[in-house]
Amino acid sequence: MTNTANAPLTMTTGSVESRDGTRIGYLKVGHGPAVILLHGSMESARSHTLLAQELAADFTVYLPDRRGRGLSGPHRPDHGIDTEIDDLAALLDASGAERVFGVSAGGVIAIEAARRLPAIRKAALYEPALITDGGTRHTAWLSRFEQEMARGDVAAAMITSMYGLELAPPVFRIMPRGLLAALTTKLMNAEDRKAAPDDITMRKLAPTIYYDGVLLAELSGAIDSFRDVKADVLLMGGSKGLGWLAPARDALAATLPHSRRVEFPGFDHGASSDPSNTNQSGKPEIVARVAQEIRSFFAG
Repeated sequence: MTNTANAPLTMTTGSVESRDGTRIGYLKVGHGPAVILLHGSMESARSHTLLAQELAADFTVYLPDRRGRGLSGPHRPDHGIDTEIDDLAALLDASGAERVFGVSAGGVIAIEAARRLPAIRKAALYEPALITDGGTRHTAWLSRFEQEMARGDVAAAMITSMYGLELAPPVFRIMPRGLLAALTTKLMNAEDRKAAPDDITMRKLAPTIYYDGVLLAELSGAIDSFRDVKADVLLMGGSKGLGWLAPARDALAATLPHSRRVEFPGFDHGASSDPSNTNQSGKPEIVARVAQEIRSFFAG
């Protein structure tokens, strides 16, 4: 079933308390068995409202704000995968959910949680941000990013992470960093002028990139540990997604005891997410196609 022909369903808000006392807020919509959707980097709970609406006819969908965003409390200095698992565990306990979806950094949390938490029976992942070889090629940017954020140079830090994670379009690679920083600042300023006080803008999201990089580094080379996952896993990706994440899906498919693979021709890394300033190629019809696979998997 799908809600695309109907008016969007009303979302409510709620919260749970994580192990360390931090508030984890969420949006909630739909009815039926509980499903939790974990957003990725430079995203918030509102980045998957289209996906939630697509699933809401069959499931009660929870959209948590991961730490540092919107409805949830701040990161702590020792933030890492253990903290993310605690946050998810609190929501699993409150909702009774046995099904979790995660994209990118959210996919890393979902698969590690499926390894640790017996409550998770099904995990759907879209391009989980895992490094197969344990190398530092995609995490070496963290130190520079931290320094740039510390001196308030948000645009420079965002460019550092964009290059470090190989997110830059080809044309950006020949542009001077100073010009890119100026363009990024102009875009953020324009967004800030239009934003309501509670809107989660690029400027507000920028500091969270560091903590997703920490997760990437912490789980680097951990593929073999996922042999212990007892949950059923759906591995999804796109032919135009992040190429350096494709080996992780190959490795997971060969490692996980119970998994199936879906690769979407022409889809990129943001296929599951709403259109936004950070996901300008997003389209409702693409989200609907991803939702179709998730719905079928979770219903089985």
